[in-house]
Amino acid sequence: MILLVLAAGFLSLTEIAFAGARKIKLKLLAEAGDERALQVMALQVHSAEFFAASQIGLNAIAILGGILGEGALRPFFIDWVSTVYVGPALDNIGFALSFLFVTCLFILFADLMPKRLAMIAPERIAVAVIKPVQWYIRICKPLAWLLNLVANLIFRIFKVDTAREDSITFDEISAAVEAGAQAGVLQKQEQHFIENVFELESRSVASAMTNRDSVVYFTLTENEASIRQKVAGHSKFPVCDGSIDRVIGYVDTRDILVRLLNKQSVFQLNESSVRTVLIIPDTLTLSELLDKFRATKETFAVVINEYALVMGVITLSDIMLTVMGSWGSPLDQDDQIMQREDGSWLIDGSTPVGDVKRTVGLESLPDEEAYETAAGFMMYMLRKVPKRTDSVEYMGVKFEVLDVDHYRIDQLLVRILPPPHGEPESGD
Repeated sequence: MILLVLAAGFLSLTEIAFAGARKIKLKLLAEAGDERALQVMALQVHSAEFFAASQIGLNAIAILGGILGEGALRPFFIDWVSTVYVGPALDNIGFALSFLFVTCLFILFADLMPKRLAMIAPERIAVAVIKPVQWYIRICKPLAWLLNLVANLIFRIFKVDTAREDSITFDEISAAVEAGAQAGVLQKQEQHFIENVFELESRSVASAMTNRDSVVYFTLTENEASIRQKVAGHSKFPVCDGSIDRVIGYVDTRDILVRLLNKQSVFQLNESSVRTVLIIPDTLTLSELLDKFRATKETFAVVINEYALVMGVITLSDIMLTVMGSWGSPLDQDDQIMQREDGSWLIDGSTPVGDVKRTVGLESLPDEEAYETAAGFMMYMLRKVPKRTDSVEYMGVKFEVLDVDHYRIDQLLVRILPPPHGEPESGD
């Protein structure tokens, strides 16, 4: 009985270990020089033979264990029960107790405990047992081949695809990162950093650019005094022919600084003294813009819409700040989102919706593809141009317009609403 239990426990252990072993960790073991990891991955690809052999062993052991256990243990249970009861049901009671004992023995030591152990470190266990498992598969191969033949025929009849899916989605990566953060392997800021990198693929340039109203630009007729006054605080400036929608290039403050250090007059702006500017549509994602920056060796771009009107400007630093979040620019983060003493938040209308969700603890907002900022969310939900005191309630969070400047939402007041009367708070 002990040998049968150990054999069943070994098969249960290996079954869970091979099923739960992750391909990424096995690749790391293989790259470290452990050839057994490659054998485990090969077994996972062609797992039908192993699972057929495993089920042959487990079922055979279970049946044999029941037969041997009942015959060997029933007399002992009958003798034990006969000390307190002697009657026509004595034989049946002995059988029931021996059956219950054998069943519990196999469940505990041949199924439950081995499987829980295998879940702790499936990769290490799979690598450790691969050699004896390969020998066991060879022994069971004829019968396993026959069983797989029948199983494959049934799968084919019902059109069941048995190929293992090893692709990894963003949701799976995000879940793994979140689990790492909860386990203390990653800090919260590191979790946000990783998630922001993946969000570059879906976030548009409009979510990170400097809006049209905030763009500081030079005109061709700009005088030296005006240039000196505007140059502080920025590194690159669009140069326009009259209005902001007629961009002809840009200037870098380094060019101006060199002339100032050489005690030369700031040069007169004209089409020959400005750099060629990268013009991009507002439909690009941040990931696509990074590719364009890499291809053109530029770090500055002007964003236009379908009517060729300038929507704003964006730099490589803006993208990096989007990725780094509060690491990259804590002052900017504080300017956009500020928590008050009562627990509510003052949020700038231009704050990206991703930052808003993380701040207030929302998993998602309705139809997020329709807007990029907190102001866009309000306009989408209200279906009108918002005015002061307009508010929206969503998933227990209230968004209220505090300030509007020429139809543009400057600031929102966001607070978590108390649960309705009679309902317990979350977590109670």
